[in-house]
Amino acid sequence: MSERDIKVEVLKETREVQRELDQTGDKTKSSKIGRKEKLRISSYVIAIVAIGAVYYVSRFGYFAFAGQYEQLLQRLTIGILAITLLLLILRAAKAYLIFPLHDAVSRYNLERVANLLAALGIFFVAISILFANWYTAVVSFGLISLILGFALQTPITSFIGWIYILVRVPYRVGDRIKISDATGDVIALSYFDTTLWEVGGPMLSTDNHPSGRIIKFPNSKVLGEPVFNYSWALFPYVWNDISFQVAYQSDLQFVSTVLTEVANEEVGEHMIERVRTYRELLAETPVDQLEVHERPVVVFRIGENTWITAIVRYLVEPRLAGPTKTKMIKKMLERLNAEPDKVMFPKDDAR
Repeated sequence: MSERDIKVEVLKETREVQRELDQTGDKTKSSKIGRKEKLRISSYVIAIVAIGAVYYVSRFGYFAFAGQYEQLLQRLTIGILAITLLLLILRAAKAYLIFPLHDAVSRYNLERVANLLAALGIFFVAISILFANWYTAVVSFGLISLILGFALQTPITSFIGWIYILVRVPYRVGDRIKISDATGDVIALSYFDTTLWEVGGPMLSTDNHPSGRIIKFPNSKVLGEPVFNYSWALFPYVWNDISFQVAYQSDLQFVSTVLTEVANEEVGEHMIERVRTYRELLAETPVDQLEVHERPVVVFRIGENTWITAIVRYLVEPRLAGPTKTKMIKKMLERLNAEPDKVMFPKDDAR
């Protein structure tokens, strides 16, 4: 592939991603798109009136010059009229029902479903134009479907996966998920594949920062792979922890106090309401007896070496996990290092 071809492919991919981002954008941008749809409706109405006039004229025999093709021309006129009417209904549904919605995810999914229904309607109208006998059309369509079923098994499975995603909602556009080795934010959900904006990855040492790469995988993957959703609508938070290794001679009570104080300053107040929701969700499951603390908690574990591991555990939003951990580590180290007689860390004194 030449350098020019590579640039064309990159530009095409960029435009596709931008289109997906536009569809899942904010309400203002969606309102502007809705206004454009309303302006297009008038052109469809004019087209329907014009095509209807042509069909009306054809009823008086003005297509007699076509001879044996007169009926075909009439069916073609009716078909074009029906397709234009379907497109008008699609535009009206988008402008007045879909784009006014406040929820970007609902707008995105409903637009996909509307486009699919319109495409199916246009397909059946085209079949009715080509085949005057519906029995012949059904038989032919059945044979074609049987052949295509074997040839397009993977795309069909991916389409079924898309329906599964819409019905069961393992993830939605905007969610942060992990499936197989791919982790990222869902920016597009098409009929056959899902697009992620990758976070973490092999080129980064942290797992919470965008890598700049786009990941695409077929929707059929959700039918055979576990999906980890970090943005579950009922509880869009994750448990996180920070650990330090300290010597046995350290003042463990002081260490616990420092870690707890810093964590409370950063996330403590927000955790109370979040944990309350978490407990309500657990109460509806067989694991409702789990001990869940309303505020950050510190636990100690004996390490494999001669040090003790102090761990502070807290609740945080997935996208804020990295920045929150960095801020807390700085504060904790500052306060712990201020008392060297109480806290001793591992260090290499080799010269």
